[in-house]
Amino acid sequence: MKVKTIFVSDIHLGTRFCQAEKFIEFLKDFESENLYLVGDIVDGWAIKRKLIWPQSHSDVIQKILRKARKGTNVYLVTGNHDEFLRPFVPLVLGDNLHINNEFEYSCINGNKYYITHGDFFDSITMTKKWLAILGDYGYDFLLYINDKINFFRKLFNIKSRWSLSKYIKDNVKSSVSFINDFEKILSNHAKHKNYDGVICGHIHKAEIRKIDTIDYLNCGDWVESCTAVVETYDGEFKIIHFDDNKQ
Repeated sequence: MKVKTIFVSDIHLGTRFCQAEKFIEFLKDFESENLYLVGDIVDGWAIKRKLIWPQSHSDVIQKILRKARKGTNVYLVTGNHDEFLRPFVPLVLGDNLHINNEFEYSCINGNKYYITHGDFFDSITMTKKWLAILGDYGYDFLLYINDKINFFRKLFNIKSRWSLSKYIKDNVKSSVSFINDFEKILSNHAKHKNYDGVICGHIHKAEIRKIDTIDYLNCGDWVESCTAVVETYDGEFKIIHFDDNKQ
């Protein structure tokens, strides 16, 4: 499928739960003029704890670089997990690979969107990094539980899917409050800067919706949901649930 632009975030290469093989399949199935990697592509925090780097993770890097060499405009936004890149930005590699903390995107209809990973608008990540790292350990534990649930789901041929981490995001009051605050703060910033919308990642929750007058788009992740946001040649933004497409 050919689209104007692909936006993906939170691949977390270097972690055991990264869905690298599926992401490579996605890049084979979807072609685009522009590819925006909206932060946390490589997980430097996890690599510091323990190096997990199977061949599929290298294949993702090679696939992205190959796309850039063949003419795709690739834009890499730094995130909190790949913050090791931030001292070197802005950075241009070759003709088509650009690395920065943020970008501006012009849509087909002329609207302008602010692109950021989102961690700069997360007070916990910015002011209490130790707490953010502790939360990262907790998220890994939830993913471990999810993995065990999926094992038994497949063992007993249960087709319905359930995620403990998604349940907590959607139903635990403190988590819902954090996500709502994050979305509002980010949208208010975009509005203050006279953008029509904002595209981000960080919270692993794919969504497209209006917040006041601002279009809020979150790419989701490639750890659990395997989602991306695309702009079609009709100028429409869509969330792609890649797992659903393969069922």
